[in-house]
Amino acid sequence: MSDSSVTEMAKSGGASAGTGGGSEASRIGEVKQWLAQEFGQAGKEVPQFEYTPRTVAYLHNLATLSQGKTQVSKILASDFRLKASEYRSQAARIREILESVGLAQESLASNVVGSVQVLANVANLLNIRDTELSSFLVAMGDISLRKASVEEKRAKVQKDSMVLLDYTRKAIARLTYLKRTLAQLENDVAPCEAQVENWKTNLAVMAAKERQYMQQSANYKTMLNRVGYSPDISHGVLVEMAENRKELEKKTKPILETLRSYQDLPPDKALAALAIEDKKRQYAAAEKYLEDVLQSALAPSE
Repeated sequence: MSDSSVTEMAKSGGASAGTGGGSEASRIGEVKQWLAQEFGQAGKEVPQFEYTPRTVAYLHNLATLSQGKTQVSKILASDFRLKASEYRSQAARIREILESVGLAQESLASNVVGSVQVLANVANLLNIRDTELSSFLVAMGDISLRKASVEEKRAKVQKDSMVLLDYTRKAIARLTYLKRTLAQLENDVAPCEAQVENWKTNLAVMAAKERQYMQQSANYKTMLNRVGYSPDISHGVLVEMAENRKELEKKTKPILETLRSYQDLPPDKALAALAIEDKKRQYAAAEKYLEDVLQSALAPSE
């Protein structure tokens, strides 16, 4: 009986077991019968449980698979028994033939029997059906080819293993470096956090100072607008005006001293009036010059 026929019989047996029992009651009956049979073979009683549709469906599928596999195993066992009987019959026939030609095992020398057993073992090891020299040569050639293929694969695997070993070493080195770097970073976390907190505190102080300075700047601008300050009155303009004032003071100082000296003269109304009018004209001219200088300094440059 061939393996294909056994497989077909197993499939047919499984199909027939799976199609048995269409209604729910028949399925429950099949499940109970299968459980009683299986637990009875083990010498135990079937445990009590609730037969719900889910459990019945699960147990029915399990029973179907179990029965199918049991039938397959029975078929295979029958096939093996048939083959064993055929092999025994063939061995008996070969033994009769050998005894008829005087080659029975009992009449052979021990070294001959040992050689035959070795030859049989080698044939079984090489998986050949006979002990012909050609079969041995073909089997040895096949083994040689497989040996070369195995050696080639072994060399390739060894090369790949060396590459993987190199990659593993590099990975271990990188992992060690990363662990060392991670430990260093963990040690630097506390100082960095303290420095960040310090920076946050300083930033808050600087922000408060900035708001304070901006408020002071706004107050100063309001004060300057109130007193009539304009951007044209710069430090250079004020310095130039101060220098012109000093120069005018130098020019008016001799005139003032002359006027004071006239106060010590004897009273002469005509001469005093002329001198006073002359000094008034000079003083008015000096004031006019000072005003012109101030106006030219304050006038916006084109």
